[in-house]
This record gives sequence, C-alpha cells and structure tokens, in this order.
Amino acid sequence: MQNAKDSFYMALRTRLAAINPERTILLRNAVRPGILVEEAEAPFSQLPGDVFVLRWLGLGMDLDLGSTMVAEQCELIYQTCGTQSFGGLDRGRSLSEMDEELAAIMQPFYTPKLNYTTTPPAAMLTKVFWDEPEFGPIAIQRDQLSRSAKVMVYSYQEQGE
Repeated sequence: MQNAKDSFYMALRTRLAAINPERTILLRNAVRPGILVEEAEAPFSQLPGDVFVLRWLGLGMDLDLGSTMVAEQCELIYQTCGTQSFGGLDRGRSLSEMDEELAAIMQPFYTPKLNYTTTPPAAMLTKVFWDEPEFGPIAIQRDQLSRSAKVMVYSYQEQGE
C-alpha cells in the first residue's frame, strides 16, 4: 500500500501547487507545497496552521477479487487562525478557502500509481483511486478553526508489493 499512499500524496501535492502556489510550508529549510504526511515528519507539538496534514488511519483488504484490492482511510486535517492583517477576523473565510482547495485537489478521483523508491519514480501497472471526501464539522479552539475530511483510498496490489 506504500506505493499507493505515496502516489496519492504526490498527486494532491502537485495539484495544490497548481491551484494555490502560495499555500506553502517551510520544513527542514525547504519551502514545499502546503501539504504533508504526518507519519513522514518529525512529531509536532501542535499541527501547523494553514496547511493540510495527511494522516493514515486504517487498512483493509478484499482478497475475493482476481487481484488483491487494498484500501486505507486517510484523514486530512487543516486549521487556521486567519491572517494577521485582519487580526484573525477572516478565519472563517480562510477555512472556507481551504475547504474549496481540498475539494479541488481531490478531483479527478484517481492518479497513476508510481514507485517513488526509484529516481525518477517508476510507473506501475495500476491506478490509485478514492471516494469523495467526507467533511467533518468545524471545530473551534480559542482563535483557531479546524476541520478534517476523510477519504478511502484504494489500490490493487501488484506483484512485488
């Protein structure tokens, strides 16, 4: 499932950079598109604001098909305090903008599966596909608004995976 998870993340990252190149994060002295995989980063004492944090939750398999299909639930968490120039009073607008960006980067609901352990990444035989995201309610914690969206990501296992 690792190739599918990497392909899903890289597809969202590429799409985010195209939709909103200003949504970035500085990590390990590199400016990157504002989406990261929680399990691939050092632990945070608090999740970063104004970026999407991808968290993998649960794994399932369907062995009754001609090929094994694997599915894993992904949660995308994001939060904002708004902008300093508006004193945070635009936090609702900022969260809505992130909602729209997330909905946009999810489409289309598939991407080619690539093996990122090689340079350049090697194309595999199948695709990675996913459901529409299910957006959770807004959570309010002091001056911060946050939301999460969950999506099931599917992939067929290929030989050697």
